[in-house]
Amino acid sequence: MNEELTKRVPKTTTITDDYEICSTVLGVGITGKVVQCIAKKTKERYALKVLRDCVKARREVDLHWKASSCVQVVNIIDVYENTYTGSRCLLVVMECMDGGELFQRIQNKKDGAFTEREAAKIMYDVCSAVKFLHDRHIAHRDLKPENLLYTKPDQTGILKLTDFGFAKEVIAKGTLQTPCYTPYYVAPEVLGPQKYDMSCDIWSLGVIMYILLCGFPPFFSDHGHPISPGMKKRIRTGQYDFPAPEWSNVSQDAKDLIKGMLEVDSTKRLTIEQVMRNKWIALYMEVPQTPLHTGQMLREGVDVWPEVQEEMTRSLATMRVDYDQVHIKAINNSNNPLLNKRRKRSGLPDTPSK
Repeated sequence: MNEELTKRVPKTTTITDDYEICSTVLGVGITGKVVQCIAKKTKERYALKVLRDCVKARREVDLHWKASSCVQVVNIIDVYENTYTGSRCLLVVMECMDGGELFQRIQNKKDGAFTEREAAKIMYDVCSAVKFLHDRHIAHRDLKPENLLYTKPDQTGILKLTDFGFAKEVIAKGTLQTPCYTPYYVAPEVLGPQKYDMSCDIWSLGVIMYILLCGFPPFFSDHGHPISPGMKKRIRTGQYDFPAPEWSNVSQDAKDLIKGMLEVDSTKRLTIEQVMRNKWIALYMEVPQTPLHTGQMLREGVDVWPEVQEEMTRSLATMRVDYDQVHIKAINNSNNPLLNKRRKRSGLPDTPSK
């Protein structure tokens, strides 16, 4: 039988028989803590995610395990059903992602400006992971840059998707109802009471692509809250733009693809198959190497959307490295030119409050 279709069962032996658990914390999320562990036989380092054993944790592990055969998904090595710190837990051993998060990689890029072609390659890799999931009727429901990690810090590093805490199997169209999301990547249909489906992931891909090409999100709260009524309205109505100068030199093909993914009507939104067939994705090596403002915005303009960063830190990020080492200025103390431009559009004072 195909191993991918075979339901895997956690080991009931003690994890310390096979691994040495270290005190090094790689990340902390709502669903569990991630620490480093070392295989006793090979001395290789891995990441260990500790989940309190429950139905939701079992679903997370099961769906992540099903996706582990995809090269663009963080691989699960072992799962143990043990008692840990006095509670029944699932101990998930995963490959260690030493290359850090997607945005950190762009932010720390040394060899010239981040280009549109590089953004297209990243989107190809992320979309490949999503297609693998959607082909198996799995909605990830928490696609965001912090869940996209590199295996190595050098150019040989592979970008992979992680954190299946919100993932769910979709039996039929329009069967998802729980409002699981991180505010800045949430599809409009998820904000309402109606049921939704896997197309919510396509919206999140559109948001990620938008940020990759300019360095700030298409929808955000002007007042520093994680999500505001005005921001919800802009999401529900698809109210965003491609402002100059950040978008002046970005190709029309890229903008058109974003429009197809950020389609408010989920029935008209592109499917993952259509996204993968789009020439900007499928022929990413032919995308122009246009220098983008993204790196500069992530290095110097993070104060434009500090609430996004703070929400990411609080959300279901896993296996995070150095997530608290980037200093984010408070939005009220920022005098960033782009933020001032946004303030003027929103009727806010264009100078920081004292």
